[in-house]
Amino acid sequence: MSRIDGSLALQDVVKRFGNTEVVHGVSFDVADGEFVVFVGPSGCGKSTLLRMICGLESVTEGEVRIGGERVNDLPAARRGLALVFQSYALYPHMSVYQNMAFGLENLGMPKTEIQARVGEAARMLRLEEYLQRKPTALSGGQRQRVAIGRAIVREPRIFLFDEPLSNLDAELRVGMRAELVDLHRRLGTTMIYVTHDQVEAMTMADKIVVLRAGRVEQVGLPLELYNNPCNRFVAGFIGSPRMNFLEGRVVDGVIELPGLGVVRTRARLPAGGTPISIGIRPEHIHAGHQADNNLTGAVAGVEQLGGLSYVRLAGPDITIQIPGQTRLAAGAATPIHFPAGAIHVFDADGLTLPRQTP
Repeated sequence: MSRIDGSLALQDVVKRFGNTEVVHGVSFDVADGEFVVFVGPSGCGKSTLLRMICGLESVTEGEVRIGGERVNDLPAARRGLALVFQSYALYPHMSVYQNMAFGLENLGMPKTEIQARVGEAARMLRLEEYLQRKPTALSGGQRQRVAIGRAIVREPRIFLFDEPLSNLDAELRVGMRAELVDLHRRLGTTMIYVTHDQVEAMTMADKIVVLRAGRVEQVGLPLELYNNPCNRFVAGFIGSPRMNFLEGRVVDGVIELPGLGVVRTRARLPAGGTPISIGIRPEHIHAGHQADNNLTGAVAGVEQLGGLSYVRLAGPDITIQIPGQTRLAAGAATPIHFPAGAIHVFDADGLTLPRQTP
């Protein structure tokens, strides 16, 4: 397939519906060929942003550039993009082939070219044996592949995916995630993917844009966001199981956690008496005591999953992820250790405190 510049740049993009501003000065860049995921809770502006990029919503302020060209006033049909919806949006009375060919036929493309494009897309998506079937004769995963195939045949400069896997069951979602990543690798075309599922974001993205209430909280590589979240919101949203958060205050250069004890961290702590919060991921907490940061908690419950176990402590609520199986039982007192380097510290505004230089 021919390659055209699929870079994207948003500069101070604002969206208002009447007097209500729902997107607040969003700016970021997407390089040609990147797989970028917009992630955030429902209502954070992900889909609105996607619709402004593809031209289905107008931009109130700011600029959208595709391949270096300002496209604010360019109709959706002329932007060279392809949108894949959550609902598949297939024509039920048409065959798979007809669904994939329909848009090209409307453009007046020669029949031989249409056949070649549909055939290539069907081969990529393993749909060749289903081309004469109607959508009602397909599984959910197969229907989603048809919707993706309909986008592929257009040879867009950017693919836009709006929560395309949310209608699939858990097992199908895992398989389709892998298929989309493999498809991106083969096509090399820019892909923008919207989801509320941070697991999808972590496993699929070259780069993640974390959104909240119409604002960009952080942009970065998946593991950058996981290891170095800029604030408490990103720390809690990225990572599964969710990061543990505990309230505390600074006392004599350490952090006092009511009901647990004190811990030392590598963060640059504010003055004594300052209220702060800490975050530590379940997989970073160790069962048993080590040199320092030793605490004791009461087991509230245990989830044995075979390959790993989740232990939930009571008062305050803490989840520990333990590799393999555990003999811990509800009601038992257990020693735990918080490694100083694994503790994230947040100020009263939820911003991450910087770490001390070694």
